[in-house]
Amino acid sequence: MDKSIVLITGSTDGIGKQTALELAALGHKIILHGRDKIKCIKNVNQIESETGNTEVEYVTGNFSSIYDVKKMASELLTKYDRLDIVINNAGVYMNEKVITVDGFETTFAVNHLAPFLLTNMLLPLIRNSGSARIINVSSVAHTRAQLDWSNLNGEKKFDGYSAYALSKLANVLFTYKLAEILKNEVITVNALHPGVITTKLLLTGFNIKGASLREGAATSVYLASSPEVTNVSGKYFTKCIETQSSSESYDLNLQTVLWKKSEEFVNL
Repeated sequence: MDKSIVLITGSTDGIGKQTALELAALGHKIILHGRDKIKCIKNVNQIESETGNTEVEYVTGNFSSIYDVKKMASELLTKYDRLDIVINNAGVYMNEKVITVDGFETTFAVNHLAPFLLTNMLLPLIRNSGSARIINVSSVAHTRAQLDWSNLNGEKKFDGYSAYALSKLANVLFTYKLAEILKNEVITVNALHPGVITTKLLLTGFNIKGASLREGAATSVYLASSPEVTNVSGKYFTKCIETQSSSESYDLNLQTVLWKKSEEFVNL
């Protein structure tokens, strides 16, 4: 691939940071994202130092706030004329039910509503690319999700794993619906399971250690940079191999209903 402009959300630590490091090392222009400006600047300096790539920038935004996501999108729309690769990597695991300022359960807000809103708002920049890729980091946890429209925000009951699994199913449903919407454009949309990787999220949710960050970033880097997937869209990958997602994720009605509800939730 030629040099691309790459936005990676949640890229100041964990899998997102490793993905940024590796794509920067390949010579791409990187836009880091995090909540904390100081942490972003520290990571910009580190990645530039380690890779020798001085085209590393950053944007800040709190994904638990719709206002913040819209503000971040507006900044990107103003500053850049195109985006070639968007990696929706940011994610949280909440052990307790926390309702955001907008009235949504935090896991659902950060892991699904934020990337749904951000990606849709950035479509003008993505369309300006000669050949763009949208990559959504999901999880094998999506296969355990129970989709109850009346409990998207833990209205009836809340369980940390169930909320996480639901948000990861939403990532896949969103991927497939967006891929269908963009099927006649030079934009691919794919989802992935990064593996069970040692991150803050894994420790918070499961209190275990997993594989290395390099292994966790491998599929994101592959989908962002490999010529093998240039025309591949609407698929789900594990360990850089196209695999089947849950049977529920292929339900066209679920994809459409989630899309419409998400539009309403974020006032898109």
